Amino acid sequence: MRNIKNLILAGGILATAVAVSSCDRGRKATTADGTEYKYIKEGSKAPNNGEYVLYHFTAENENDSTFISSYEQHAPAYLQYNDSAQAQTGIDEIFMNLKKGDSILVETTAEKMFGGFGVPPFLTAEEIIRLRIGVVDVLDEAAFQDFFTAMAEEQQERQARESMQQTETDIQLIEEYIAENNLNANRTESGLFYVIEEEGSGKEVSAGDMAKVHYTGYVLDGRVFDTSRENIAREQGIYSEGRGGYEPIEVQVGAGRVIQGWDEGLQLLRKGSKAKLLIPSPLAYGSRQASEVIAPNSVLVFDVEITDVK
Repeated sequence: MRNIKNLILAGGILATAVAVSSCDRGRKATTADGTEYKYIKEGSKAPNNGEYVLYHFTAENENDSTFISSYEQHAPAYLQYNDSAQAQTGIDEIFMNLKKGDSILVETTAEKMFGGFGVPPFLTAEEIIRLRIGVVDVLDEAAFQDFFTAMAEEQQERQARESMQQTETDIQLIEEYIAENNLNANRTESGLFYVIEEEGSGKEVSAGDMAKVHYTGYVLDGRVFDTSRENIAREQGIYSEGRGGYEPIEVQVGAGRVIQGWDEGLQLLRKGSKAKLLIPSPLAYGSRQASEVIAPNSVLVFDVEITDVK
């Protein structure tokens, strides 16, 4: 198996080389469509047919703002070399000729950069884009599979560490919220907090059950992002005519069809229960921007009522 740490280190070294874009050293070249680019460092190992080229890249706009980067994904991008493929654009030509060790700076218009894919709405067609490419390695099929297996394991470990750290942060926020609002809350091992506001007398909710749930969801500052109750939707200014009615939603509990905090929290209740669920972000939407109100790493609060269990 390839040493993943050595490959990541190589990517970091190449990134440093690519970042030195102000240097005038290096061979300059021009593609068939007139796209100019410069080698900050030129590699030597060209891929054979069917081999994989692993590379890191960043793209900046005219204001030096990076709008896309492979480093944010903690993994290099890749392409499989095909010696019979034909370049459709200058950017295609550059990528099809990448070699191990290449560090390249491309400066061209957004229109040329994105070709037939269309210029993103946050850019103008004539805006100059700087694309920096650093080739990490060239791998055959077996080495490529080994690399990404190791990369996936590394990412899972990193995500688990980050999730634990974020949960600790969120628990502190939830505990402060509980104290400020004088709530009598219980906590589960996962970090979910819940408040039983009215104990139900019907069937307990279990994994696999179909539960009907009335709910109102909000973030810690009180902003409501969704509700099944029409009166609350109108009060909060989020009423939607196109929703098709406000009524309890039906959820198959424990099936992974809702956020993890719901799958766990609903199983603490029974038919007729009214409760408040305080959910750390790793049990909700994590680092994703789920809506205008639900920012990355948002703790969510849900007022729920179990109206039926089957």
